Amino acid sequence: MSNEENTEQQTVESSADASSTSTDTGAAAKAAAADSAKDKVGGIVTIALELKEKNPKVFFGVIGGVVLLILIAIMSGGGSTPAVKGQEMKNLVKGNKYILKSANGYEASAPVRLVASPDNIAAYDDTEEADRSSPCQHIPQGTAVTVLELQDMYGTKNAFAKVQMEEGECKGKDGWVLSIDVQ
Repeated sequence: MSNEENTEQQTVESSADASSTSTDTGAAAKAAAADSAKDKVGGIVTIALELKEKNPKVFFGVIGGVVLLILIAIMSGGGSTPAVKGQEMKNLVKGNKYILKSANGYEASAPVRLVASPDNIAAYDDTEEADRSSPCQHIPQGTAVTVLELQDMYGTKNAFAKVQMEEGECKGKDGWVLSIDVQ
């Protein structure tokens, strides 16, 4: 072998030894950190068990305090979730024109129901086909209306609105609707 090849081989071997030494050092450091953490946890457990034997009231008081803090943290929630907003009631004005739009309808084509008096809305059942075929009781959404009267009910101001149809086959007819359906 020549001197150059000899020197080159020694350089490769020394760099391989250095990398294995650094790998061994890294693994040893990780193992030492894990052992240190285990020792700390073991020490805490030992102290807790000694406290339980010597003074159980303090031991269980500390556990109760930690549980209470965790419950408070969970219940407070940190305010990160936005508040749920309900349907906003418009300030309807008698004589103004609006359109009918079902606030609770899941289909855009679902009609808005008109009844003869606001008391009937809660008890109204139109599951029968005969009830659905009555004229001017199911008005299409988007129909222009004029508010004629407003009525409070169940502690809600202006819960119901009496409206008159301004267009369509029921033009000039009136009836009561939920105020949230008048937009």
